[in-house]
Amino acid sequence: MSPALLLGLLLVTGGLAVLALGVVPAGPRRVPLARLDPTVAPPPTLLTRVAAQAQDGVEQVLARRGGVGAVASALERAGIATGPAEVVLLTGLATLVAGALGWLLGGVLAGLLLALLVPLGARVVVRLRTGRRQVRFADQLDDALQLMASSLRAGHSLLRAVDAVADQAPAPIGEEFARIVNETRVGRDLGAALDEVAARVDSDDFRWTAQAIAIHREVGGNLAEVLDTVGHTIRERNAIRRQVKALSAEGRLSAWVLMALPVGIVAFLAVTNPAYLSAFTGSLAGWVMVAVSAVLLVVGGLWLKKTVAIRF
Repeated sequence: MSPALLLGLLLVTGGLAVLALGVVPAGPRRVPLARLDPTVAPPPTLLTRVAAQAQDGVEQVLARRGGVGAVASALERAGIATGPAEVVLLTGLATLVAGALGWLLGGVLAGLLLALLVPLGARVVVRLRTGRRQVRFADQLDDALQLMASSLRAGHSLLRAVDAVADQAPAPIGEEFARIVNETRVGRDLGAALDEVAARVDSDDFRWTAQAIAIHREVGGNLAEVLDTVGHTIRERNAIRRQVKALSAEGRLSAWVLMALPVGIVAFLAVTNPAYLSAFTGSLAGWVMVAVSAVLLVVGGLWLKKTVAIRF
């Protein structure tokens, strides 16, 4: 018998033995208590304990530096339900992994660049989600005010009208109104809850709504008609906002193209003709020109952004 055939038989026999030991039970298996009684929590694993300890350490560091409130507020504005400690821990782990991967593939400089890109990318993602959530809130506000006005005309109270919006409106405005309802149920003033929502979503339209409700609670009147008027004004503002966005789309696209064009040309030359760029990287005058070009590019981008950003 050849040695290769003998080795193959031994491997097959060992695999069958391992399979038999793993599949065929040696005796009666005991069911864990956590499966019999749902009130008993399963015992924590090693990975769970390590993750909990790391999360506690991050929470203590954030508490000492006073960053828990800022991170929590940013996550709330973005509609992210994950806790601040978990987000910071995941970002830190991703930074370490990206840095190690860049160091293995491209050296120390690549590792540092990737390690810096991860927290910057996380911040950009949070800001993008915040902006999108604020836009959706502004688009849903006029429908929510119509629903509140209809509930008030049907004879419901103001809190019941807010509760109706919380039950029937989609996210994010449904989530914010549900938070208002929960806060008023535990004793918080309705005006303070409305003002906090206006500050969290950064909506001037909802600030006007909160002010109109506060004035009505002091002097009385027909709140349904007031909400109809405010809703009509908000609809007109949204129409103007969409029109301005459509008219400024060409300018915003031009800004993106002008910002990406120098970077794209440099990347293309670096791949096709690296010797052409050596004149800029091989002398002090070249580095000065590169620095001046980068500064001018940033100034031009900020100028274009300010030009197309219209507030009214």
